[in-house]
Amino acid sequence: MTRKFARIFSALGFIAAAIIIVILYYYGGDFFQVRKEGEWRQPRIITARPLPAPGEDPSAASERLAREDRLNARVALDEGEILITALNGNFDGDPQEEQIIAYRKLLPGAGRGEISDAEDPINITYIDYDEEAGGFRRIWNGSAAVTRPLTLSLYTQDLVGDRGVCVLVTGMNGAGEHIMAIFRKNAAGADPVVDPVFEKIAEITIDGSISIKETERSGAYQMGQARGASFPIVAYGRDHNSKNILDQLEITYVFNEERNLYEQRQIRAVPGAELEQRRVRELLSGNRGAFESFITGLWYYVSPQGTLDSRQYIYFDPEARELIFYGDETQQVFTWQNSSITRYGLYISSQNISVTTLRRFLDIELESLESIRVKVFEDVRLKIGVNAPWDGSYRRASPTENSSGDKGSAIVSYQDAAYEGAIGRLRFSRDGSFEMNAAGSSQKGSYAFFVLGKNEVLELRSPDAAGRDIFLVERSKNAEGEEKLSLKRIRIGAQGISELPEPALSFTAVPW
Repeated sequence: MTRKFARIFSALGFIAAAIIIVILYYYGGDFFQVRKEGEWRQPRIITARPLPAPGEDPSAASERLAREDRLNARVALDEGEILITALNGNFDGDPQEEQIIAYRKLLPGAGRGEISDAEDPINITYIDYDEEAGGFRRIWNGSAAVTRPLTLSLYTQDLVGDRGVCVLVTGMNGAGEHIMAIFRKNAAGADPVVDPVFEKIAEITIDGSISIKETERSGAYQMGQARGASFPIVAYGRDHNSKNILDQLEITYVFNEERNLYEQRQIRAVPGAELEQRRVRELLSGNRGAFESFITGLWYYVSPQGTLDSRQYIYFDPEARELIFYGDETQQVFTWQNSSITRYGLYISSQNISVTTLRRFLDIELESLESIRVKVFEDVRLKIGVNAPWDGSYRRASPTENSSGDKGSAIVSYQDAAYEGAIGRLRFSRDGSFEMNAAGSSQKGSYAFFVLGKNEVLELRSPDAAGRDIFLVERSKNAEGEEKLSLKRIRIGAQGISELPEPALSFTAVPW
């Protein structure tokens, strides 16, 4: 019996030893981890990322990962904090990448998804890697007067010319005013207790627009041999001493190195157009729908010489929540995400439908009852696509002379005409809408004729269609003198016009 019990105890001992070895192997770090008093190791946040789909474009996979990085914080947020966006980068020159995030807070007792009061400022925090703690942690917090998350843009730029980091937070508040808050990072090695990691060097609030006036810096700056000039900030706001609603004041701010602040330097009056004030008040009354309806349709760029440039245009479609930019023989389509009414017009947030990390913000101001002034701010974290300068004046589409010179008639963007062909009937209305009846079904939407190089082009867009149709237009007359319309489906890209391998659609003008 003694031997029997000895064998049993021996077997149990081996089993217990094996269990202990397994526990120490998997959980030994938690048993023997040494922590300082009052300090716990930062838990690592692991985000599941699916593997690229078979055949997925590598650039699309990179873009998807970039989008995920923008929506992931490297530390666990506190109870009631909601992430808006994150910006990753190496901001202090060490081997570890840091992160800046913008977030909102929930009201005490608010349910999930209920954000804080609309006038609470958006908070900014800086996250860095702590060697002693072995993880990421917050080392600085700040706030900006921006209160509308959908208008928020967060990026970095060397504004003062010392190759340092300035964090720019732009957006709007509940009163429809534009905000620009700038935080300058202190030199590496500064004591965060005595000197904060970031200092606010500007926070401008105005009922117009704000932009940075970038100037060319010297070659010595580009080569890292000298400092560069600081960029001034220019803000436009209403001139309250004027009876004309469109009169503005141009306020220039410059950087004062000694005070580490942007200070007001100059104020200049900018007279606005003398328009019928009642109609202007209707458009600028704070009714977002009224101004969206006003800008609906095709707008051509006006050159500095005052001539229309049909090679660059913006198409606004509030109903389909879509924006189309065409310039430099490239067309980009953006989803219309959000509109915010401003003192002089509308501020639009949009996102590229193909590259979702590319965001574009448009500040649209009323210039006249037939023209608008547009300022475009792009998410500078990703520089791709059209190089055309979008800032400037745009005029509503109207009859434009064909630039080819071999057609005597003018091309009209919107016309009143009806055509009949093998596929059915096609009707164009002067209000910019079309209707096609074919094979017992009806398709409706908006359209525009325009000139592209030496070609006349037609674009048909329908809210219930999967996409849009673009056609090369050829006009002629038959023996009876009836107008013939031939539509050849094309694609417009970086290489210009590409014809698709489809037969042309032929129509003959008929009374409707």
